[in-house]
Amino acid sequence: MHTKWKNWVHVTKLDPDKTLPPGIVSEIAASGTDALMLSGTLNVTLENLERLHREVAVSGLPLVMEPASPEAVLANGIDLLFVPSVLNSSEVQWIVGKHRDWILHNNRIDWERVIPEAYIVLNPDSAVGKVTRSNCMLSPAEVASYAMVADRYFRFPIVYIEYSGMYGNPAAVKAASEVIDSAVLYYGGGINSGQRAAEMAKYADTIVVGNAVYDRCIDVLKETVKAVQ
Repeated sequence: MHTKWKNWVHVTKLDPDKTLPPGIVSEIAASGTDALMLSGTLNVTLENLERLHREVAVSGLPLVMEPASPEAVLANGIDLLFVPSVLNSSEVQWIVGKHRDWILHNNRIDWERVIPEAYIVLNPDSAVGKVTRSNCMLSPAEVASYAMVADRYFRFPIVYIEYSGMYGNPAAVKAASEVIDSAVLYYGGGINSGQRAAEMAKYADTIVVGNAVYDRCIDVLKETVKAVQ
């Protein structure tokens, strides 16, 4: 187990439903990012997870799997499972229901590798926002309240503010950071420049960069790494 995950400052998120440009894995590995996260919302299957895993296994970086459903959980060759509970979902299945189903049908879970995440989804137009039916229109104070519930009450080791494809409100991330005592604060969404990475890194412990890997050149990823290290 990669026990140093609490010290990661930059994570690169890769979507099993997307195709990586040829040769980019070695460039990502050399970028300085701390870990790779295999994560998506739509069309995530064991087949495309295994394909992506085969592509990135040679990177030498820690590999994190973030399950989208209990039917598509890849464990072999994965260092850690970051398992999200979407706290602001209007449906209980995204908070605890799918987790129960996963446990009900799997008696070989390696709990030493499972890291629970408290997700706060804040982009109503995103796939994750729509699928989980999350109440995304939250004020910074409401975001902070969710973060405090996650950290102080439920004791989640990670609080993840997810804007998923759009650059978020720094005030919301700042508000969350001010009430968290023990959890690691992750931020993801719209990080496509060093300036944006640096701005959110003022408040978040870990910045997650995803779409920029596919939409921008590798130089942008390197720029975001440099901005937070």
